[in-house]
Amino acid sequence: MQVSKLFVGNLSYSTDEYELKELFSKHGTVKSVTIIPNKGFGFIEMSSPAEAQAAKEALNLTFVSGRNINVNEARPQKERPRGGFKKYGGFKKSPRRF
Repeated sequence: MQVSKLFVGNLSYSTDEYELKELFSKHGTVKSVTIIPNKGFGFIEMSSPAEAQAAKEALNLTFVSGRNINVNEARPQKERPRGGFKKYGGFKKSPRRF
């Protein structure tokens, strides 16, 4: 494992950043915790790849807030095309009729 950022999935919507930080800090220093609201997943950044690996091995499929969480390496975010509707045809303005 080369990265120190972890993806945590299958989170209960009631799980908060404090709870995850406490859980992961048992395996190293937690630099940041981000939970994506109403999506059931988040990201944990550890201070080193070794700590991230230890946390991944120890916490994958652990029972937290009523669910078995999934812990994996965070993949880089894919680039998405930007430009909105105009790039793909979009909406045509029609003349106003009164």
